[in-house]
Amino acid sequence: MRIAVAGGTGRVGRHVVDLLEKSGHEAVPMSRSTGVDVVTGEGLAAALTGVECIVDAATGPSPDRDEAAAFFRAAVTNLQRAGEQAGVRRAVLVSIIGVDKLTTSYGAAKQEQEQAWLAGPIPVGILRADLFHEFVGPMMTWGRQGDVVHLPSMVRQPVAARSVAEVLAGLATAGESRPMVEVAGPRVENLVDLGAMLAARDGDPVKVVGVSDPDDADSVLYESGQVLPGPDAVIAGPAFAEWLERNPGGGVESGQGRS
Repeated sequence: MRIAVAGGTGRVGRHVVDLLEKSGHEAVPMSRSTGVDVVTGEGLAAALTGVECIVDAATGPSPDRDEAAAFFRAAVTNLQRAGEQAGVRRAVLVSIIGVDKLTTSYGAAKQEQEQAWLAGPIPVGILRADLFHEFVGPMMTWGRQGDVVHLPSMVRQPVAARSVAEVLAGLATAGESRPMVEVAGPRVENLVDLGAMLAARDGDPVKVVGVSDPDDADSVLYESGQVLPGPDAVIAGPAFAEWLERNPGGGVESGQGRS
């Protein structure tokens, strides 16, 4: 099966491409580095020729809600238009657990992305994932002020990007799209504790401090543990501590690039 992966060189997409190829499928990684721009539409027609399924794992350069929403609107419009013209039969989107509850953050933009895919001409399945293990590092970079790192006091059930990719690859190669699936790691944890574990692993003497924003409705939901996977979620290891042990001195990415 020929499967196109938007964001195919990114945090999750590169794993999807690897897994598809190892299972005998033809994966088409789509990113600006491969000559495809989902925002402008450049290169999409050629990349989607003969493709049966699109995996949408593309992300924009900014965590800002409005900027992210603009990126997703453009990307979905172009993927649907070019996909329909190419005869693409199905799509699978990676999203975030709990986006239906969020109103102010990046997650709210992801909800708009879900709605745009669902309103389009190509049948789509949605995989909602929890916080990636790989994302703790970038969040610490953003929150660092000298010898102190400020992280949101959020409760999550973090999961490895590779584990998310395994579920995505399975959904992409299935005979039909499942409407909604969730995937999360095996443990409920506080982001502040994850940051402290990462700092200890790296020998970084930084102090990790939790911050709260009672005026941000989404922050309140995360801090109170109201944005967690449901009882039917796919639970996929490893837990964060085990993942750190498997990646001594590596495995944590420093930033998020646009795909």
